[in-house]
Amino acid sequence: MRAFLQRVSEASVHVQGQCAGRIGRGILMLLAAGSSDTETECEWLLGRAVKLRIFEDDAGRMNHSLLDIQGSLLVVSQFTLYADVTRGNRPGFSQALHPEQAERLYNFFLVGAKAILGDRLQSGIFGANMQVSLVNDGPASFLLDSAAMPERLKRPG
Repeated sequence: MRAFLQRVSEASVHVQGQCAGRIGRGILMLLAAGSSDTETECEWLLGRAVKLRIFEDDAGRMNHSLLDIQGSLLVVSQFTLYADVTRGNRPGFSQALHPEQAERLYNFFLVGAKAILGDRLQSGIFGANMQVSLVNDGPASFLLDSAAMPERLKRPG
């Protein structure tokens, strides 16, 4: 799985003119599932995202996590994080998980995030045409990729 995290002071996602999700201080996460991803990658990525120390302490150092600051998480599905742009002028998406399986993993991720964050979790609508607005705080943006997940955490194939 891949997630592009943006530390935000506020963010929202709209679908057909209606607000689907809105947060204040926290993380806007653009999330995609790759062709070999499972629930194991979802759990690892969620744990990394909520514990990643990307929020500043009183000394101005990135020393606090989303959990530490009681921040919110806005999750938006974005399969284009798996775009292959190495050849030609049109992106290829063969590395992205098929939409039905990707939606299942996306929902699995949201259930896990809801268990941790409760009402501080908001999300877009999987597969919808969405308009995302944000105020990036920093700016500070980070890429998480389950390809970096330690082998000891991966289930045997």
